[in-house]
Amino acid sequence: MGQYSLTRLSASRVQAFLNEQLVAGRSVRLVQVMKTVLSSALTRAMREELVMRNVARLAEVPAWERQPITPWTVAEARAFLDAASDDPLYPAFVLLLLYGLRRGEVLGLRWHDVDLDDDEIRIRQQVLRVKGRLWIGPVKTAAGRRDLPLLQLASDVLAARRDVQAVHRVELGRAWPDNDLVFTTRTGRPIEPRNLVRSFRRICDVNNLRVISLHHLRHTTATVLKNLGVPARDAQLILGHSRLAVTLEIYSHENKQAHREALGKISDALGRSDPATP
Repeated sequence: MGQYSLTRLSASRVQAFLNEQLVAGRSVRLVQVMKTVLSSALTRAMREELVMRNVARLAEVPAWERQPITPWTVAEARAFLDAASDDPLYPAFVLLLLYGLRRGEVLGLRWHDVDLDDDEIRIRQQVLRVKGRLWIGPVKTAAGRRDLPLLQLASDVLAARRDVQAVHRVELGRAWPDNDLVFTTRTGRPIEPRNLVRSFRRICDVNNLRVISLHHLRHTTATVLKNLGVPARDAQLILGHSRLAVTLEIYSHENKQAHREALGKISDALGRSDPATP
C-alpha cells in the first residue's frame, strides 16, 4: 500500500486491499496480521498528528479460530525419543520435550549457558532465519531469558553431545568456528532451523508416529506439566511466556483422559450413599 498517500488513505481503500489479499488466497490469520500491523502504524501516525483517525480500525476481516491442537501423550513422546535415540539431533529433541524450549532457543544454546556448577541451563539467545540469512541473537523478550534446572537426563545427553562435538572439532582443527554453540553441523556452523524440522518429521514418518508440528512439542510439555499438577504460573516461567494468558490457553487443551478422571470424581461423589461424606 506504499503507493498511497498517508493522508489520503481511506477506510474503503484499506478494506479493498484486505479483500484482495483474501481473494488471492492469503489465510484469514495472515490478513488479520496485516490489518494489525497497518493499524499499529496508523496509531503511531495519529500520535505524531500526521493523520486524524486510524482508518484500519474501520476495516473488517472474517473471524479466525485457532485450529485445535492435540499434543502428544507421554507415551507418544517417549516413543519418539526412543526412535530418535540414534539421530545426531537427539539431545536437541530431549531438551525440546524436557523444557518446552522453542526451536531457536535450543539451537542457540551455548556451552557457557550450561552451568555444571550450579546445575542450570540459561536460555539467553536464539538462532533464526531472517531475510534469507541465519541470525544469532538474544531471545525476544525478558520472559524468554530464564534459568532452568539442569536435570540428569539433560546433563547426560549434553555430555554425549560434547563428546561428539569434540571429535568434529579435532577433525576440523583451526577451521572450527569459535561460536560456543552446543548444536552445530559437523563443520561447526549453526544448524538451519528448517533442518531440525525436517529431521523431526523424518523420524516421525519412518517410525509411523503421529506427526505434529515441532513447535507443538512445547504444547506437549505444557500439557504434561498441567497433568502433573504444576501451577500455570510456574509453567509460564518454565516455558518463557510473556503473558500468563498464553500459558492458560495451552493449559486448556482438550484432554479427554483428564476430563474422564475429573468427571469420574464427580460421579463417585454423587454416587455415595452417605450424604454426610464430603
